Amino acid sequence: MAKATKKQALGRGLSALLQESSNINSASDKNADKVVGNIIEIELESIDVNPYQPRTYFDEEALRELASSIKELGVIQPITVRKLEGNKFQLVSGERRFRASKLIGNKTIPAYIRIANDQEMLEMALVENIQRKNLDPIEVALSYQRLIDEIQLTQEELSTRVGKKRSTVTNYLRLLKLDPILQTGMRDGFISMGHGRAMINVENTEDQLAIYEKILREKLSVRQTEDLVKSLKSGKTPKPKKKQVPSYIKSSIKDISEYFGHKIEVTVSNNGKGKISIPFHSEEDFNRIKNLLK
Repeated sequence: MAKATKKQALGRGLSALLQESSNINSASDKNADKVVGNIIEIELESIDVNPYQPRTYFDEEALRELASSIKELGVIQPITVRKLEGNKFQLVSGERRFRASKLIGNKTIPAYIRIANDQEMLEMALVENIQRKNLDPIEVALSYQRLIDEIQLTQEELSTRVGKKRSTVTNYLRLLKLDPILQTGMRDGFISMGHGRAMINVENTEDQLAIYEKILREKLSVRQTEDLVKSLKSGKTPKPKKKQVPSYIKSSIKDISEYFGHKIEVTVSNNGKGKISIPFHSEEDFNRIKNLLK
């Protein structure tokens, strides 16, 4: 890291510490207890990863991009760690910055030091994870559920902690009622949270999976999925909508039908292609139509 970046990362609180001990240049010194509440450079080797980290997958390409940025500009936002015994620290937040810094061979990283117990560690890790922009709906829902189960929060308290409306929290939590296959489909981006919410009230697992397959097969929108669920619950099967036949075909259907002596059927696809169906009632009728086509 460039000297200018290091100096900037130390923060205002370190000046007082430097006056107390001119030897405090890193958190590995014997006076490290004094750095709690300040930002200081810490050796990467003295930091343990957060065992409560709810995120288990880190995109390798995104990590390399972050590493390249850190190599060029340094770590702009310090990570947060908690002080352990001796000269050891544990990550509270910023594992991607931590991993990226190790990736390019950095030896130290700017970190904000704080004291936190195990419950506070879990809560901070989960809340920070929820605030990320690229989480899928199921990751958010699982983080909410862990906060409720392990921190013993009510939905009202949870909504306050994460800065979301209670209804929003409830909508995420309800996604966990879906079949695991649907949850996986949401995590992989095959269906959206809107699709998932539309299927929550379908109690039968087989019905859920049938709707899921139909969504994928026919590329149904959220609105179409909602209509499908409503029709299923009401016991009615939705009638397929017929595509409107263009006017240039409509005007000719009567003439062609009269020519062949049968009412013909014309279907047209979205790309403008179509087909004409001519019915026949017997071998003799078929031969009659065949002769008309010659």
